[in-house]
Amino acid sequence: MITVYRLLAFVLFLLLWWVISLVVGENLIPTPLSTLSAAQYLIGDGRIAQPLLSSLGVYCSGYALAVVVGIPIGMLMGGIRDLGRTLDIYVNALMATPRVAFIPLIILFLGLGPEAKIAVVFLGAVIPILIGTYSGILNSDAELIEMARSMGATRSQIYWRIMLPGALSFVVMGLRIGATIGLINTVVAELYTAASGLGGLLALYGNTFQMARYFVVVLALALIGGLVSQGLRMLENWASRWRVTTAGN
Repeated sequence: MITVYRLLAFVLFLLLWWVISLVVGENLIPTPLSTLSAAQYLIGDGRIAQPLLSSLGVYCSGYALAVVVGIPIGMLMGGIRDLGRTLDIYVNALMATPRVAFIPLIILFLGLGPEAKIAVVFLGAVIPILIGTYSGILNSDAELIEMARSMGATRSQIYWRIMLPGALSFVVMGLRIGATIGLINTVVAELYTAASGLGGLLALYGNTFQMARYFVVVLALALIGGLVSQGLRMLENWASRWRVTTAGN
């Protein structure tokens, strides 16, 4: 039934889009048909394939690096309480600092190449992942941990059998927020560094008022974000089942 609702919502979105484009004019907001025509041209002419692959490469690299760094550090901060209390204030300060403020420093040290873009994506994604993991570990069942310790469980067993399964919902939430911010930072990085990828196309088509092509790029970014979010939602469902199975063992 939810599929039917989603289809109806999509049709309603298209109708609303079409009406708004007629009211404000196609020069500002193109119709769905003109956007589809622009998409067919960009795909057929090969103008969007390379920028899309470039943006996906930057996004996936920066996000993967954030996962590799953020989860272990979050686990350490949550498991070693003194370390967590020591670093907590600095992590929150970094979370509140706009990542754009670091771009000049990143360019200074890494130049304008893909390394700089990956670093910007990493900075945007790593903190939500770290905080999600840290919060999840902190909210582990203290009585269950104490019981495991009294039965001779090692620190590693406590981490993998109790803390991590209990923290999974927090970890996945951090992954979803990090994925969203990482995608935003991908476009920001491509705009602030050497204009390339989908961010470069946004700048090109926006500055020249090629709005149908501009909307194609916007919808491509929305599609990427939707697919990533849906994939992480599936991961969350799997993690919930795994947590129950692990707890039962």
